Amino acid sequence: MLIIGYGNPLRGDDGFGYRAAERIPSAMAVHQLTPELMEPISRADRVIFLDASAEGVPGEIRRRELAPAAEGRAFTHHATPEALLAGALQLYGRAPTATLITVTCASFDLSDRLSPPVATALETLVAELSA
Repeated sequence: MLIIGYGNPLRGDDGFGYRAAERIPSAMAVHQLTPELMEPISRADRVIFLDASAEGVPGEIRRRELAPAAEGRAFTHHATPEALLAGALQLYGRAPTATLITVTCASFDLSDRLSPPVATALETLVAELSA
């Protein structure tokens, strides 16, 4: 299983995915999704993406199963988990099962700290994914 957490740890709760990945053994913490991730994604049996969300109640954890993006939409200037899955399939012939886990944020302000509800969600998720 490959876990990829992404976000900006200097923008408050936007750093949720990045900070979670830092705490999970063998997870990848990245600032943004890039095409270089397609190769390790293609080798995984399952991929979990961790990210911040602006929709919902702060601290709420949501899960969504993912599928590769429609053909022709994989390579764009803005990489999404679905685009990376499509690229892995197109370039390496394989796209694993994938899930996006998001936590709703309270603040995207300049800060190196998570808000209390997001910090609590981080602890919950790290414990779950580290088990």
